[in-house]
Amino acid sequence: MKPLLIQVLAWLFMLFGMTGGPAQVQAGSGTIYFYQDDRGTFHFTDLPTSDMYRPFETFRSREIHSENLSQLIHHYGERYSVDPGLILAMIQVESGFDPNAVSPVGAQGLMQIMPQTQKELGLTEPFVPGSNIEAGTRYFRYLLDRFDDLPLALAAYNAGPSRVERYQGVPPFPETREYVRKVLELFENNQQIQ
Repeated sequence: MKPLLIQVLAWLFMLFGMTGGPAQVQAGSGTIYFYQDDRGTFHFTDLPTSDMYRPFETFRSREIHSENLSQLIHHYGERYSVDPGLILAMIQVESGFDPNAVSPVGAQGLMQIMPQTQKELGLTEPFVPGSNIEAGTRYFRYLLDRFDDLPLALAAYNAGPSRVERYQGVPPFPETREYVRKVLELFENNQQIQ
């Protein structure tokens, strides 16, 4: 199916949803998700049931205004007593500021929260910047309290708290060690700018 045809079909689905027709694609956040199965069939929904679904780009702007992002980061940083410069560094490393980012293992949104962690946090809209930053910051505050050490909390955010406990420190995974290094380096740079 050609991309233009997909966009036309999705717009029709959205139109029916807004006019009270049978397809209620605008429930919740108004985001439409899609995936293409092995046979080439496209599936659309407003309530994804698996991590195979991706936000449909036509309806979600990939652009976040830096003022709004800054306000969200400062708001939730203050609420959960996490330095905004640290949240900013985490978002930069996690998603490169892409609110629609999905990792190969299924982590979603600006702070790349895994679906299971989303359930535990009550996060229902992982691609909505405010919701994602709130949940990610709240979860990171929990990890800071649990490990009482910034590098360990960052390692737990990346690799999971059980792995930090198992290795009694930053796990020996190159990705996790690089993640901790990058976030701490950016955080230090952010503090120098402020």
